Amino acid sequence: MADKVKLIMAAAIAVAALAGFYLFQEQQQVVRVIGLLIGLGVAVFVASRSEIGGQALAFSRGAVIEIRKVVWPTRKETINTTLLVMAMVILVGIILWVFDMFLAWGIQLLTGQGG
Repeated sequence: MADKVKLIMAAAIAVAALAGFYLFQEQQQVVRVIGLLIGLGVAVFVASRSEIGGQALAFSRGAVIEIRKVVWPTRKETINTTLLVMAMVILVGIILWVFDMFLAWGIQLLTGQGG
């Protein structure tokens, strides 16, 4: 029951922060954005104290750890791979076009149409 209360409170804080952002339009944009970010931060903090929020936080930490383990390609490798893929797409397109023309020619011969 306490987890549900925490999640409801977090949602209420987030809605209040969003409503405040739109209600205080006469304030400077920077002040409104800072208030919105603080409100959303408090909402996330409150939500993270529930069991579900704790699990989500642990999942996020695990995802960040896994992203750090990824070996990202260099710029040169990315460009070479992109050019290779584009060349293969063009080559396969030409092969399929020739195959289609051959099939169309064969069907014209079988049906006696086109010439």
